[in-house]
Formats: sequence, structure tokens, C-alpha cells
Amino acid sequence: MVGAAIFFGLFFGICISILLWPRRRARRRAHQAGQPPQVSILVAARNEEASIERCLRSLAALNYPAGQLEILIADDHSTDHTAAVVRAFIRDKPQFQLLSVRHDLGSARGKSNALAYLCRAATTDYFLFTDADMALRPDWVTAMLAAATPGVGIVTGITTAGGGLFGRLQGLDWLFGLRLIHLLAEAGLPGSSVGNNMLVVRAAYSDVGGFEALPFSTNEDLQLFRHIVDRGWRFRNLCQPAVLGVSEPQPTVAALLQQRKRWMKGGARLPWYLSGLFGLYGVFYAVLFWPDLLPLGPLLLIYGGKVALQTLFLASALRQVGHRERLGVLLLYEPYLCLMSLSVLAYALWPSPVEWKQRRYAWAEGGG
Repeated sequence: MVGAAIFFGLFFGICISILLWPRRRARRRAHQAGQPPQVSILVAARNEEASIERCLRSLAALNYPAGQLEILIADDHSTDHTAAVVRAFIRDKPQFQLLSVRHDLGSARGKSNALAYLCRAATTDYFLFTDADMALRPDWVTAMLAAATPGVGIVTGITTAGGGLFGRLQGLDWLFGLRLIHLLAEAGLPGSSVGNNMLVVRAAYSDVGGFEALPFSTNEDLQLFRHIVDRGWRFRNLCQPAVLGVSEPQPTVAALLQQRKRWMKGGARLPWYLSGLFGLYGVFYAVLFWPDLLPLGPLLLIYGGKVALQTLFLASALRQVGHRERLGVLLLYEPYLCLMSLSVLAYALWPSPVEWKQRRYAWAEGGG
């Protein structure tokens, strides 16, 4: 009982501290007079015929001079009509270019190899990465560039997911984790980056040798982030409306479990404080529902307190990025989180390969 009291005291102390974490004003770089800098937007695509046009439309609608944009799409050995969809869309848009991935570069494989191809083809000093199933806000480029002050090597936006109820619950998962990483970043603690909403300065990318020089990982965004930060570059994790990207959700529970299994592989290489926070949150259910540990009254009180703090945290994150969600969906996030946490843990421990972009990798691969 004493051990449980210590655990829940620590749990709620940390949760309340995070909820009351002081917000800082967004630091913006003063825009210099004259033409804005040229930037490269890089999209790796593999079998994305159903979703890529949505992404391309959002990129075509960016509030940034088209002449200063270089939008490169890499067709990574697609077996569907991805390339045809892209060609049809970019026919009259000279800022877009379609590339075909031919062979592996260095240690890069799969998606990281397609990204290495894109970075080699890019001609500007700023690489903006997104995925083929993403839609970005019109001021995305401007807001990401504003955070790339001198010495900053990598900038991360914030992501959610759209669609029906299942997709919106996935979107809350994105917001929950990325908002926590943002708060740690504001305190100077590096966490991670997400490759569907990321800016990398060319000098920082070259400093680590690019994807082809890094040990292969199925979490290539975290891999790149760690190496850039280890080289002494500063980082920014943003949480504001202009950098909110909306991803297509995973369509099925099986697909979601595959995605989270891959994430858990990368989670083993997160900083100890971030792994500790996620681990503390995950262990909560095991401690709370341990047989005969707590009487029903305290158990319900503790569980209700956790749900209340979690809902307030999500509501704060939604407000900060200018996104809305119904209270009922915020409350449904709790049973979703409980079921998915247990399912993902069991699935990750099951001896099966990691599936990523219609390719299979052994669980032991992707270390780095």
C-alpha cells in the first residue's frame, strides 16, 4: 500500500507539474527585407495513390512564393499508380518534380533511402520533410523557417490525424506525445522529431553525413534528430496552429499496431526522461488494477483524477494548435488508450517482423 501511495503521488505530481508548465511566447526570427529564402520540400512516396493528391494540393496552396519552392517527390518503387497521380497533378506546376528511386545509397534502406535520394537532389539550404498522407497549413513553410534561427539544425512541427472517430483518437495520441515533447524542448531537453513535419538545415544534415551515412533505422526521423543534436546543433519543437499537419489515420487496428510496434522499437532509444514519462504512464494501469491492491473507492478516485488531468492536458494542446475536438471524444480517449497500450505491448513482444511501407524488417534491425 505504501508503494502504491508513492507511485501515485509521483504520477500525479508529475502530471500536475506538466499541466501547469509555464508557456513561453513563440520566438520568431525577424524577417529580412527582400525575397524569402529558397526551400526544398521533400516527400517520399510508396504506394500512396489514394492519399498523395491531398498532400500535393496542400503543398500547391502554400502561402509562399512558388518560385522559391522546390518540391521533390520520390517514387519509392511503387506498385500502384502513385507516379501517374503525381505526374498528372504536377504537369503545369514547375515547382514540383517527380524522382524515381533507383538503388540504395550507403547504409540507407526503404524510406530512409528515398529520403537520401531527395536530399541529394535538393539544391537549397533548407529541407522540409513531410509524408504523402499529410496535409499542411498554408503558412507552414514560413512558420518553420521562423524557428530556424542561427545554430538551430532541426525544427519539428506538430501533427494530428483526421477522419472518423478512430482516426481522431489516433490524432489525440499524436497531440499528447508531441505536446509533451514540446514542453521538454522548451526546457532545453531534447526528445525527438517526426519525419512528417520536420525542417532540417542543410549544414546540419551534411554535418552528420545524411541518411546514407547513418546506421539503418526504421525510425529514421529519431535517428537523424539524435545525431544532429549530438553534433551540437540546437533544436526546436513547435506547437502552434501554423505548423499543425493533419495525417491520414491508420485505417485498421492491425495497421495501427504495426505502426506502434515500429515506434516502440525507436522508443528504446529515446532519452531516459522521456522514456521514463511514457513508461510511468504505461505502468499506471498495471498498478491501479493490481488485484486487491486498492479498495474500490480510492481506485475510482485515482482513476477519475487521471482522466480529468489527461482531458485538461489534451484540451490545452488542442487550444494551443487551434484545433477543436468534442468533450465526448476527449473522454473516449481514455478507454482507447487503455486498450491500445495493452494491445501494443503484447503485439510488440510477439516475435513477428516490423512492417513498414509494405516492406518487412526483422525486429532486431534498425538499431543505430
